[in-house]
Amino acid sequence: MKYNYKDLGLVNTKEMFAKANKEGYSVPAFNFNNLEQLQGIIEACVEMGSPVILQVSTGARKYIGKEMLPFMAKAATEYVKASGSDIPVALHLDHGPSYDVCRDCIEYGFSSVMIDASHHSFDENVEISKSVADFAHTHDVTVEAELGVLAGVEDDVVAEHSIYTQPDEVQEFVERTGVDSLAIAIGTSHGAHKFKPGDNPKIRLDILKEIEERIPGFPIVLHGSSSVPKQFVDMIVQYGGTMKDAIGIPDEQLLLASKSAVAKINVDTDGRLAFTAGIREVLATKPGEFDPRKYAGKAKDYMKEYYKSKIVDVFGSQDAYKRGIEVK
Repeated sequence: MKYNYKDLGLVNTKEMFAKANKEGYSVPAFNFNNLEQLQGIIEACVEMGSPVILQVSTGARKYIGKEMLPFMAKAATEYVKASGSDIPVALHLDHGPSYDVCRDCIEYGFSSVMIDASHHSFDENVEISKSVADFAHTHDVTVEAELGVLAGVEDDVVAEHSIYTQPDEVQEFVERTGVDSLAIAIGTSHGAHKFKPGDNPKIRLDILKEIEERIPGFPIVLHGSSSVPKQFVDMIVQYGGTMKDAIGIPDEQLLLASKSAVAKINVDTDGRLAFTAGIREVLATKPGEFDPRKYAGKAKDYMKEYYKSKIVDVFGSQDAYKRGIEVK
């Protein structure tokens, strides 16, 4: 083991999810790719008293550097402590493609990993997911797996069509794999272009309800759950960008899911849009600006404020832990 997640101030997701399911909210799982995005996420969650799962894809981990990433996570937990907050923080691998990648992340300080073998047959998915869970649990790391397939594009994850999770498979899958949470496909999708104009975006809450009845109390995860906020799409276009037909999942749909068995909701695209809108605004309105702190700082602030509202409007996780104080 290069790094133990507990030495980085992190926690796994077991107690996070138990508390969320008991109290009727979901834990925000926000993806980040750089320091400013991490700052925006952790500041928002401290100020709102919300637990948080810091997520990175394999592409983001490669971009940041696997040797640097553990210390970014530790910096985030040190910020939490300095704020006088007690919010729990997990570091999670999003869409781990293989046993070897999941194992490497565990050995580099991740407290939670996702193994995504959903594109394999059911039995192969079980076998691969179980192998990851068996190794992870020897290090007290929690594991998420996936049944069903989400359409859309997110880093290296590409699928043209959704395949809804079959409720009659979930109990067997959970029992045979020993995983700690399950990502399901009920109508969400990856990326900004989830639906076409004129569509009525809805998630299959009926499938969610049946799954909840099959595995009562088991933590469910929703991927591809960005709402694609219009204000940031409009800003990107206003300041020279292109965003064609960008439509996401309505917040009210996700809030209904948060109050059920859904313990974790993933959001990535919304943060990217807020961040990009901030950078484009500064560079368009101040063409002479070349200080990265000025345009990346504005981007961070947009992302932070949006996620604070998202914590209330979607997750319902505000004040789940006592509110921190401002760092001096």
